[in-house]
Amino acid sequence: MFIHKYEDIISIENLLVAWKEFRNGKRSKEDVQIFERNLMENIILLHKDLVKRSYKHSNYTVFNISDPKPRTIHKASVRDRLLHHAIHRILYPYFDKKFIFDSYSCRVGKGTHAALNRFRDFGYKGSYNNTKTLWILKCDIKKFFASIDQAILSQLLKKYIPDVDIIWLLSEVIYSFSLSLGKGIPLGNLTSQLFANIYLNELDKFVKHNLKIKFYIRYADDFVLLSVSKQTLKEYIPKMRDFLRSNLSLDLHEFRISLKTLTSGADYLGWVHFFDHRVLRTVTKHRMFRNIIISKGKIEVIQSYFGLISHGNTHKIYEQINSLLGLPRRQRLFSSVSESKELGKQLNK
Repeated sequence: MFIHKYEDIISIENLLVAWKEFRNGKRSKEDVQIFERNLMENIILLHKDLVKRSYKHSNYTVFNISDPKPRTIHKASVRDRLLHHAIHRILYPYFDKKFIFDSYSCRVGKGTHAALNRFRDFGYKGSYNNTKTLWILKCDIKKFFASIDQAILSQLLKKYIPDVDIIWLLSEVIYSFSLSLGKGIPLGNLTSQLFANIYLNELDKFVKHNLKIKFYIRYADDFVLLSVSKQTLKEYIPKMRDFLRSNLSLDLHEFRISLKTLTSGADYLGWVHFFDHRVLRTVTKHRMFRNIIISKGKIEVIQSYFGLISHGNTHKIYEQINSLLGLPRRQRLFSSVSESKELGKQLNK
């Protein structure tokens, strides 16, 4: 049951807590500093606009990143991003309970590492401890964020939220952006992460309840289905394609549909998975080495990658990193984020 009110989102108390959450890691940013100079005045003005329903979302700043794929980010103003946080902190706990367990993107206690471990567990269970051939169907959605239908998203929100004022506010955020007529949500908004999960929760429920797939994992718009029956998985492809088109106005990325056995190695979330181990995808490994060289061995970069590679069979990679940085050979390789502190001392000598 939805118990939240519009006032819960727009209250000065909620806006202040949302500000504390928003500014973490951003206090050195010039636009954040400017907003904070007159913090209470800015928050009160935002609150008044929301009370009067005269609030209007401002335009976005556009820039490109590579992570590693080229992406266009639309960055909202500090005022708008503060509101996104205020919305998210009230609505997220309610919607999170609506999502299936095996949705892992942008959720507290989930993430890529949890998804990878769940994949490994499904590999054991689905193959009956490697006594049967397990097939992995991997799919993703073509231009997902750019293809989200804003009218469909609005209807999904109305299905859960009876408060007309909250719906008005969410509509202000949704319709503040479009890549084509009535399509798209911006990658840069915190609310977009929640909207994306609400949108694809429809697919999750279809796969789990209609197709009755036991072993299914979704991270953002990448998802896998695991089964001992290759034919069953092949039959599910057109069913999922039809559901996405008919209900969500989305398309599968046809050239990225993959159907392989776990024994031959299944590529998912940057790793190639086998029954009893996983190895870093070659492209990911080469990108990591390149970034380490570009950063000139910056300790933050090293620690970040050590966190990544600690989740697989990567002893040779640790050795390659040591060699790449010209460190003396040690009896024991650096093999965790905590041990990388010693690496930091070596690099800073």
